[in-house]
Amino acid sequence: MTYGDWGGRYVPETLIPALDELAAAWETAQSDDVFWAEIGELGRNYAGRPTPMTLAERFAPGKRVYLKREDLLHTGAHKLNNALGQAVLARRLGKQRIVAETGAGQHGVATATVCARFGYDCVVYMGSEDMRRQRPNVERMELLGAEVRSVEFGTRTLKEATSEAIRDWITNVETTHYLIGSCVGPSPYPELVRELQAVIGRESRAQLLEREGRLPELVLASVGGGSNAIGMFAGFLEDDGVELVGVEAAGAASLGTGRPAVLHGARSSVLADEDGQVADAHSISAGLDYPGVGPEHAWLRDTGRARYVTATDDEALGAFRRLTRTEGIIPALEPAHALARIDDFDAELVLVCLSGRGDKDLAEVLAAG
Repeated sequence: MTYGDWGGRYVPETLIPALDELAAAWETAQSDDVFWAEIGELGRNYAGRPTPMTLAERFAPGKRVYLKREDLLHTGAHKLNNALGQAVLARRLGKQRIVAETGAGQHGVATATVCARFGYDCVVYMGSEDMRRQRPNVERMELLGAEVRSVEFGTRTLKEATSEAIRDWITNVETTHYLIGSCVGPSPYPELVRELQAVIGRESRAQLLEREGRLPELVLASVGGGSNAIGMFAGFLEDDGVELVGVEAAGAASLGTGRPAVLHGARSSVLADEDGQVADAHSISAGLDYPGVGPEHAWLRDTGRARYVTATDDEALGAFRRLTRTEGIIPALEPAHALARIDDFDAELVLVCLSGRGDKDLAEVLAAG
């Protein structure tokens, strides 16, 4: 599947059969009531869905800011929605070994969690710099039985971890499912991850209509690879009166300053030079420290249905502290980037995807002073 000029498959020939197999399983699953019944049951009785929606009464005076509380999902972030769905698909494919990449560690924890739940072997690739920044999540993955493999080249962050996970998958493709963590990668991954995360937007839409009797004027979500944002946006794409805004890290603004290039198996908007060589990204948030983005986001930008802005490290840190002090909620640094932009908009009724909790980021925040 492509999104305008974006997406597709740019992978070694050895992966095509595995992608075809996954695409066929996904196509069958989408129309299978038994599949969705199992996903729903796992969501309710294992993950803790539906997640609540909190009115942040003191964070932004003069606005009604609702937080979609994915931080209260089991494992502490939205990543579990996708991991559970792909774990069920892996079982249908007969795969007993899972590989994954992780930056902030939350996708790694979610993957390790579902592998423990389903009895799969689990290998998670993580850059050594991210392992330093997110030590508690490394310890959680190991406690859950995952093997965490350190990646020591390049920037030692998410981009390199993804490359290593793909290399592992190529080598072990007959026995292994690659449980990708965001709406990136070759087709069918972007659409698969989007649909598994769309529960965020659909729940939010129904909850806000029940609470306020109307839709939000503005929906905000942070964007790294883009899974929490695409999941939130999915509930409102057909509502022309709802403005959709994604917030990238200023040092990893692939939608704002990127160019067309191929990264990790798909064509999207990427931080790259004129020759297509991928540039380094930077963010204090390990989950946003990635030089690419899901192809659907590039398409939403081009069509004008969503727009994308940036927040700096300092702005995200300020919003992190502000939400903590005004609402008693410690957010992850990823959604703190979205929170940092609320004051820029005239909208009165605002919905923000609080995609994860801040336990994993306390060391970085405290070190920043």
